[in-house]
Amino acid sequence: YSRLSEYIIACCFLSESEEIMTDKITALYCRLSQEDMLHGESNSITNQKAILSKFAADNGFRNTKFYVDDGISGTTFERDGFKAMMADIEDGKVGIVITKDLSRLGRDYLKTGELIEMVFPDYDVRYIAINDGVDTLKSENELMAFKNIFNDWYARDTSKKIRAVQKAKAQAGKPLATHPPYGYKKSDTDKNQWVIDEEAAAVVRRIFQLCIEGNGPTVIANILTADGVPTPTAYYRSKGMSVCKQNVKTKRWGMATVIHILERMDYLGHTVNFKTYRKSYKNKKLYENPKENWLIIENTHEPIISQHDFDLVQEIRSHKKRRQKSGTVSPFAGMVYCADCGNTLYVGRAQTLSPNQEHMMCSTYAHDSDECTAHYIRTCVLTEIILGELNKLSQFVRDNEDEFVRRAMENSAATQDSEMQTARKALRIAEKRINELDDLFERLYEDNVSGKISDERFATMSARYEAEQSKLKADAAKLSETISRKEQKKNDVMNFVGIVKKYEEFTELTPEIMHELIDRIVVHAPEGGRANRTQQVDIHFRFNVVTATATADFKQYYVRRKAV
Repeated sequence: YSRLSEYIIACCFLSESEEIMTDKITALYCRLSQEDMLHGESNSITNQKAILSKFAADNGFRNTKFYVDDGISGTTFERDGFKAMMADIEDGKVGIVITKDLSRLGRDYLKTGELIEMVFPDYDVRYIAINDGVDTLKSENELMAFKNIFNDWYARDTSKKIRAVQKAKAQAGKPLATHPPYGYKKSDTDKNQWVIDEEAAAVVRRIFQLCIEGNGPTVIANILTADGVPTPTAYYRSKGMSVCKQNVKTKRWGMATVIHILERMDYLGHTVNFKTYRKSYKNKKLYENPKENWLIIENTHEPIISQHDFDLVQEIRSHKKRRQKSGTVSPFAGMVYCADCGNTLYVGRAQTLSPNQEHMMCSTYAHDSDECTAHYIRTCVLTEIILGELNKLSQFVRDNEDEFVRRAMENSAATQDSEMQTARKALRIAEKRINELDDLFERLYEDNVSGKISDERFATMSARYEAEQSKLKADAAKLSETISRKEQKKNDVMNFVGIVKKYEEFTELTPEIMHELIDRIVVHAPEGGRANRTQQVDIHFRFNVVTATATADFKQYYVRRKAV
């Protein structure tokens, strides 16, 4: 009688437990990745839902609920549907999880195994993978670990194949980016070809021009916002495109957006691939690739920005100058250097100072007066000197262009000819020796085959020759690069002449003029007393075509100032 009572109580308890279980959710989880779509309808979400629904109905599982992730890789668990299911599991709402197979739950065998073996049991959740015959309520799960590993291997193999396809596509000059950069759109006839989107391209050109005029990224962003220019995100949405998250700010231009546009080589008409990379097929985070690892295919589409304007913007931005409180940008910012310590001179302004009292002073001296002298010079004096030298140069180029080119070539050659001749001679010697070593290798091999030299001797000599040849080839590559780079400088002279001829007369200094024509200005310490004070200024024009030396005579300046 006692045993019968225990049996009845146990049966009642079991019945009550089963009743409680039926109140919990039966989670029917579906997942489809981009790669799975290639295998047709068998893995589609619709097909998975049909299989899961039928299985649940046939086995009496009630209170079913679908959790779906469409277009998400199984190597990541950052999936909205999966996270929603896990939230319900952690809240104790789920009793059973059913998937079509193990790979639907995930393709990371470590994480998938942890879920099935540890996480689900902790929450009393039963897991079923229909096609793989896995049911954690039963004991026939010995092969599950191997199946998870095979699923992981499949993801790894797929990743390798995709990388190979992407590499081949990139080397063929086709863009890897899903969307063209702002200012371009996909061609109607070829999705791999970018064509100019004139409406957006006009904004890109304006951004570059604003930078050339001396405006920094923050100022440019404020100008575009004030003028009501749609941000790239707002523009794309107005065209019916969804390219980013819905919570991204669209009303104001950001400094980072402007910088991104100013630095994109795509606007030169080049395709730039591999700017980012992932460390592993399991790690979905994007990392910035060093510039030397980029693959740049030139002239693949129509440019929006000229090479001259792009280079000028990079030159201007390299100085990182700041807009003054007065709202203007000094054309000298970041371009004037101390002749003694080599550091920059900073611009000194204050509301209490008149424009004629604005000055420049050595930054080293400002921090420690024992390390250098002030090298004080007023910007009005420096402006007068620079404008005078620019107009002299411009007049000479207009009147004697051929003579200027000849002199500039000589000036450029004077600093290069000796190095160029040495490099060419060294390259010829290296190439000759490389060819000699090829012949030696051939003869050495023949001697070894014929038995004239032993295998040990052959190995020793061939290793030495190979090491020498490898070093020579590396040296030859560096020499060729050096020669090519130095020869390119000869073209800079004609480019400089073209820039000078754009201006008929220089009446004011702007950041654009300064960065187009001048590389750096070097200010020497003043000499003499107040009555006969002079100061030397060296002007190094771009491309190393010419250097002008001027002397500021402050006596003449003060006399002229008093007369005014």
